[in-house]
Amino acid sequence: MNTDVFSLYESNVRRYGRSFPTVFTRALGATIWDEAGKSYIDFLVGSGALNYGHNNPNILAKAIDYLTGGNILLSLDMHTAAKREFIEVFVDTILKPRGLSYKMQFPGPTGTSANEAALSLARKYTGRSSVMAFTNAFHGMSLGSLAVSGSASTRELGGVARHDVIRVPYDGYANGAFDSASYIDYVLGDLGSGIERPAAIILETIQAEGGMNTASARWLREIQRICRNHGIVFIVDDIQAGTGRTGDFFSFEFAKIEPDIVCLSKSLSGSGIPLSVVLIRPDIDVWKPGEHSGTFRGNNLAFVTAGAMCKMWSDIKFTAGVERTAVKLQRCLDDLVAKFPNCIEEKRGRGLMVGLKCRSQAIVNRVHDAAFANGLLIESSGPNRDVIKVLPPITITDDELDRGITILKQAIQE
Repeated sequence: MNTDVFSLYESNVRRYGRSFPTVFTRALGATIWDEAGKSYIDFLVGSGALNYGHNNPNILAKAIDYLTGGNILLSLDMHTAAKREFIEVFVDTILKPRGLSYKMQFPGPTGTSANEAALSLARKYTGRSSVMAFTNAFHGMSLGSLAVSGSASTRELGGVARHDVIRVPYDGYANGAFDSASYIDYVLGDLGSGIERPAAIILETIQAEGGMNTASARWLREIQRICRNHGIVFIVDDIQAGTGRTGDFFSFEFAKIEPDIVCLSKSLSGSGIPLSVVLIRPDIDVWKPGEHSGTFRGNNLAFVTAGAMCKMWSDIKFTAGVERTAVKLQRCLDDLVAKFPNCIEEKRGRGLMVGLKCRSQAIVNRVHDAAFANGLLIESSGPNRDVIKVLPPITITDDELDRGITILKQAIQE
């Protein structure tokens, strides 16, 4: 397979092309094929952007009809029939059944676009500049999102100093010995702490890029209580953990909380077409018309596929299938942890967002290479890249899941 064109003309910044040195051509569900016809099970799914699999026919059919009908594709933030239908479907099938009430902002196509908008709105609403963020967090690649991310190497990108961020330990940090929620509550109430009340606290309920660190329901409820008591905007970055990845549509549902702002992207379109939304508690929506802008915030094709995805959540058979698949995946990974204690320290995550914390980066690298050679795509995460991320489509078939787990097991054995 000729990959010379990529090394000759594509920037050195490319990553996944180095990790998976082949040329892919087509995909369906959880299976992807390369030019030679070799098939792979995809436990990477666009780093969580394809939760519903590749080319899901229930979603793609709507896109094909829309594309062939002479419909509007780009509309800035003008009113379109596609946007209206998406808003109505999202409210009726996602928000109302969960007792949630939010305004929607479409800030641009990516997750970092959503986080930038959320941070800007929280600062405008409160009149305060600082933001509290957590160790090992990752919120995107634009400057505001980089500032609240946890990795030092990530924060240094761009060559610009970033201020106004208060960094505190995430839930379970330092082997769970430190209660960061109690610490936050104490220092915000202590005039001698030197820590000013921030505009917002932003967090992921599962830190995917940070190593699959998982917040408990108790800790999340405490963070929400602290935000309410101190007049702080509570932002949940649900870009990778949301849209069905944990088994619920929102990753925070299990904790029975209602964040002030929720950021969604990645799998929101259900198809891989870029789309993001900021869900805003109505009284916080203090934007003036045109105050926050973005050229591609009216991606109508994404509205169409996102609406088709949302309708799936009103199907009891679909939600039951997601739950059953999550239980099966968790059981399979528990078996791997028990079978290979010399390689794997523990399982992390919830639902279909799972990681295997290994005993070294070298183990992860060898497992990655062996898995790829045998037809499985996985990636690593964590500050030391010693966690294997396992992100199959939430719609994966039993046969595909069995095949992927078998390849992963063989790779660990090797």
